[in-house]
Amino acid sequence: MKKLATAFIALTAVGALSLSACSSNDRDGDSGSKSTPTAGSTDGATGGAGFAADSTIGVALPQKTSENWVLAENLFNTDLKDAGFKPIVQFGNSGVAEQQNQIQAMVEQGAKVIVVGAIDGSQLGTQLKAAKDSGAYVIAYDRLVKNTDAVDLYIAFDNFKVGVLQGEALLKGLAERKGSGPYNIELVAGSPDDANATPFFNGAMQVLQPKINDGTLKVVSKQTGFDQVATQGWKAENVQKRFDTIMSANYSGGTKLDGVLSPNDTLARGVLTSVKQAGQTDVPVITGQDSEVESVKSIMEGVQYSTIYKDTRELVAQTVKTIKDLQAGKDPEVNDTKSYDNGVKIVPAYLLTPVVVTKENAAEVYANDPTLGPLTK
Repeated sequence: MKKLATAFIALTAVGALSLSACSSNDRDGDSGSKSTPTAGSTDGATGGAGFAADSTIGVALPQKTSENWVLAENLFNTDLKDAGFKPIVQFGNSGVAEQQNQIQAMVEQGAKVIVVGAIDGSQLGTQLKAAKDSGAYVIAYDRLVKNTDAVDLYIAFDNFKVGVLQGEALLKGLAERKGSGPYNIELVAGSPDDANATPFFNGAMQVLQPKINDGTLKVVSKQTGFDQVATQGWKAENVQKRFDTIMSANYSGGTKLDGVLSPNDTLARGVLTSVKQAGQTDVPVITGQDSEVESVKSIMEGVQYSTIYKDTRELVAQTVKTIKDLQAGKDPEVNDTKSYDNGVKIVPAYLLTPVVVTKENAAEVYANDPTLGPLTK
């Protein structure tokens, strides 16, 4: 009996030590298997223990508002299948409610990673919390997801830099095409429910505001605030309607519109249509983004001045690489841990570099693009 009692006491002590060790690791938010961060990564975006090589991967994309989103759909389907995964790639063409339902369905189907190109990055908190509770890893793709801690990583081009490049291109184009200033300009921003629209605008205004202040640039309509110049849904018809009013109120009687800050190609074409319909034959210098086919043709014809090239193939490839790293239990690569505060947390990010394109450098920039390259010859 004494021997049994002694053995029982010893087993109890071992059990208590084991429980103590587990409790300590649980408080640290890991089970004792934390991996060492790889080069270029941080503890803010850890890969965990990995998952099955044939797992389901969810990709929730917004509406088909540009050619790049359609390309992203095709690339995600192809590249994820080639990597051995089971992709679910869907557009929320009917709006936020549809995208919310799609993400919830991805969670219920056991997606190990959910990639979100948000329609409205502030309205997905409930669905992404469910994703995190299920053990899924959440990647914000191209657009930051806001006001939730249920997002692990942001993969995008540097969107503030996009705006800076657009502002610089507008000034360069004005000097090249309109001679010395001052210049009459107008401003356009993207959709207010898109988290990218603000950094685009802020980056551009960092360049343009000093020139507005010193009189080099004159915004004739006096519409300079983001709320005044935003374009709901990134829709060409919305910006065209706004410019119809601007042109009739401010540019009749011989006043010329010299330049326009436009955040993407679709809106640039809408502005140009309005200006032409208003009877102005002198084409304003106008910026863009996304390197859409019609706008690249316009640039080569000397109409639209510039666009921004953000190679969707590169962005999708980086996202798929991240998913493969996560599957293998590796920490995903990040290169920015300070810039993207979503209102709840600083989201670790992997940022790619955008390139400004004008007629002068289009052939070089698009040399390896099978669709755009031939348009520059």
